[in-house]
Order: sequence, then structure tokens, then C-alpha cells
Amino acid sequence: MHERDRHRIIVSVVQARSVATVQELARLTEASEATTRRDIAALALRKKVKRVRGGAEALETAPFGEISSLPFETARTIKEREKSAIAKEAARLCGEGEAIIINGGTTTFQMVHHFAGIRLQVLTNSFSIANHLIEHSECTVMLPAGAIYRDQGLILSPFESDGIAHFRARRMFMGAQGISPYGIAETDPLIIQSEQRLMRQADELVLLVDSSKFHHPSSMIIAPLERAHIVITDDGVSDKDAGMVEAAGVRLLVANLSEEGGVQDVA
Repeated sequence: MHERDRHRIIVSVVQARSVATVQELARLTEASEATTRRDIAALALRKKVKRVRGGAEALETAPFGEISSLPFETARTIKEREKSAIAKEAARLCGEGEAIIINGGTTTFQMVHHFAGIRLQVLTNSFSIANHLIEHSECTVMLPAGAIYRDQGLILSPFESDGIAHFRARRMFMGAQGISPYGIAETDPLIIQSEQRLMRQADELVLLVDSSKFHHPSSMIIAPLERAHIVITDDGVSDKDAGMVEAAGVRLLVANLSEEGGVQDVA
């Protein structure tokens, strides 16, 4: 990854989360920890971030109305190939006329490219997903009530009366910031509230997570791993992480990046 792109991601992460560790930033930028420390030092000299022990800190706290999540345009540049392969396998689970929920995210967004020839009823809290489906598919699209968070392209509300309870779906497709034996993790309480309401309206939960998410801890747990029915990841997943998913009784699908369209049903 080019230095300019690494710097853009580091600044976005730090601004969204107030503080980030060297290890976390190195993973997101696919760089070594030594390179990441040099990047932080360079950005600190330019007054873009504050250099702190073990990482970087935002110079100012996020203003009211922002959430602790990467901007959509920044996040979509990370693990693009893996996200595309995972989304393709997820789209194959959708049948003509079905009602589904697609939670906003850069991996779930990749699903929309495979819906041109199918009619679905789709509830989504993603402005980006809704716009694409309206313009490039024959799907019926529904949106919940709430405020639009422009950077992330999400529609979120802290209130129960957002219309979600009036929709019922066979499956919900959702990404996550992290996945571990403790459960499915996110970074922002408002996102968690929205996702939990959406999850209640689906018979099955399908998680779309690239293999790096198995090493991305978070203190905010949405639900136990057992709540998911299917986890779709890429072939970079380790045997240990695959075993964790199987031990939870969850079906694991592995998208093979080396073979176009290949998938391995592990469970």
C-alpha cells in the first residue's frame, strides 16, 4: 500500500476512534509495525494526529453526531479482494423473491453487484446499498427511520420506533469489526443498537468477515457467536479460527481467492 493511502487510513481511524494502537493500524494498512510507527511520527509532525505511547490519538474529540466507525470510502479500500469474494458467496444464498436484511458495511455493499438479475425485498440501513439497488436492480428497497451519518452512509436511530419491527426476513447479512470466542464485536453503541434490532427480524444471521477480523478485538459485543448461522470468510482464515467457528455450531463458508468463484463448505 502506498504511503499516501496508509496515511489517509491512519488519520481516518484515529479520528473515528479517538485513539488507535500501532498493532491495529499496522493490520489495517497491511504494513509492518516499524513502518506504522514511522507513519505516525510523520503525521504527528504534520499535526494530523498526536503521537502517544503504543499508538496515535486524535487531536480533537469527534463532534456531536459522529460515530466511532471508519468513513465508508476509507474502509472500502481495505481488503477489497477478500470482501468481493466473500460478498459473492453471500449473494448466492439469496433466492428469487426472498426478503432479506443487509446491514450497512463495505463487505455487505459488495453483494449488490450480484443482484442485477434477481428480485428481492431488501431492508437496509445503508444509504449506499439502497442507492445502488434502486439504480441497478429490480429489488424492492426499504429503509428504517433515523439520521443519516454521511461519512459511513448509515441511517441510524436510538429509538425502537424506526420501522424495523414491521419487516420480517429469511436472512440478515452483516459484517463485524471483530469476531472471537466472546462473540460478534462492533465499535459504536449506536451501530450496535441498530444491528440488534435488525437481527431480531431475521430467521438466520449470516456474518461476512474477512480473515483479519478474527484478530480484531473490541470490548463491545453485539451477540454471542452462536447467534450466527453462517460465517463467510476468505481462505486466509487459520485452522484455529475455523475451529472456533465450528465449535460454536456455526456453518463456515470459505471463499477461495485463488479460484474465481470457488468456495469451501467447512462445516
